[in-house]
Amino acid sequence: MLPLSHDEVVHGKGTLLRKMSGDDWQKFATLRAYYAFMWAYPGKKLLFMGQEFAPWRNGTTPAGSTGTCLDSAPHKGVQSLIRDLNRTYRDTPALYARDCEGHGFEWLIVDDAANSVLAWLRMSGGNEPPVAVISNFTPVLREGYVLPLPRAGRWREVINTDAHDYGGSGKGNLGAINAKNNPSHGKPASAEITLPPLATLMFVLEG
Repeated sequence: MLPLSHDEVVHGKGTLLRKMSGDDWQKFATLRAYYAFMWAYPGKKLLFMGQEFAPWRNGTTPAGSTGTCLDSAPHKGVQSLIRDLNRTYRDTPALYARDCEGHGFEWLIVDDAANSVLAWLRMSGGNEPPVAVISNFTPVLREGYVLPLPRAGRWREVINTDAHDYGGSGKGNLGAINAKNNPSHGKPASAEITLPPLATLMFVLEG
């Protein structure tokens, strides 16, 4: 289980949005990246009520109410992201089918502490396509970043938390990346990608 408990709010520890560092844009971007990280990592997801709107305050107060949040584009962007994460999760067996099995998860990048980048692979087994996930937890745009992959081919970008629709800067990979047979990090293939700042991306292998 991956719970984000209400105790974090009602015991005075502050909402998740307030805990993020940087200016307001960076706070929302980091929270979006964190939510997508959570949805793509093994384990069942639990949010406390109202966290899908990214409130500044406890949802029981007028300043943190749902109505107030949805009057603001950044809050609506987080709500839209949660909607799309739920839809992607539901429609992608690799994200849930083998949560409790080691064969359902594989690290792709776990040694890039200098850039605060992590990447991993989710797999369901059988004929379902794998999902490659990469998170950039620094406010730096990285172009030409090498993502190791298990197979060459076209990988469709199904989630990009930096999309304009979510309140991001709109940096990305035009909907897909093309992996070639260029080994990297012990994997037989790789792709050069645009890695947006403070963002998590998910790619599904096509074909």
